[in-house]
Amino acid sequence: MDRRAFLSLGLVAPFALKSGVVRAEVGVDYTAKDPSIVASFAEDPDAPKMIMWQLPDVNTPQKMGYVMRTCTGQTVVFDGGWDKDAPYLIDLIKTECGGKVDAWFLTHAHSDHCYALAEICKKYQDDIEIANVYYNFPSKEWLDETEKGSVGETDFIFEGLSHFKGPSRAPKVNEIFEFGPLTIKCLNDFDTSLTMNSINNSSICFRLDVAGKSILILGDLGVEGGKRLVEMQGADVLNCDFCQMAHHGQNGVNREFYEIVKPSVCLWPTPKWLWHVDSGKGYGSGPWATLKTRAWMDELLAEQHFVMKDGLIKILF
Repeated sequence: MDRRAFLSLGLVAPFALKSGVVRAEVGVDYTAKDPSIVASFAEDPDAPKMIMWQLPDVNTPQKMGYVMRTCTGQTVVFDGGWDKDAPYLIDLIKTECGGKVDAWFLTHAHSDHCYALAEICKKYQDDIEIANVYYNFPSKEWLDETEKGSVGETDFIFEGLSHFKGPSRAPKVNEIFEFGPLTIKCLNDFDTSLTMNSINNSSICFRLDVAGKSILILGDLGVEGGKRLVEMQGADVLNCDFCQMAHHGQNGVNREFYEIVKPSVCLWPTPKWLWHVDSGKGYGSGPWATLKTRAWMDELLAEQHFVMKDGLIKILF
């Protein structure tokens, strides 16, 4: 299945994992007037160190977006979704994060990951403050040549990002970013020899550590990129408590990669139709591999799944 075809009640749950207990709320309304994590930590040093939101399915296509707010007041965003997601994202950042982003990371140059930030840079940059943007894309010429049909996407992304008023640069392999209790490590760069599934395999991946928990961000990394990442970093780095499922949980990295990660918690940036593999004719009727990946994670004894289809998900570390 080519990529163009692919594009065509709250629950509060504390759960145990190998390094402690995390509290999660599924299907939350971010406009609820909860005490801020910064104020909570000031009053109680044992309060959560970070909140992470997994963005909900507010548009039909798949997308990926994560917003993180630390107890020391820093905000970090990964990807963000489509241009139509920009207003929702801006409102969440204003409501929960004081309207300021300290670092915005992009994994790779695809519309469902980058369009929101490109749209914000072009039209809404005065609505929120973005201090730094980090991304490492191959040249536009390489992107367009290796993935035919991507020209319109890369035009929108590169043109939008060109409007960003602040500093932007490529994160370096093994570079460490620190935001109070949150540490982020860049794990890889792109390899232009990987021309199969080229843009997905150029995904820049990150390991996050906070409050004794580890989170692996994979973007849309494919099988070939996953094998290269294992060679670059090894099991000690890649073994994490939380894993963002590559390519929305289907046709991403292989089972062997997930066997190395051994996550207790799977983060699925996956809408309902893709979770159910429903092409319009019912459960399992589509060509996507989500059900296979779900079976892998059951066999690997993942303890918890947070899925975009269930609404905005708020996880406290």
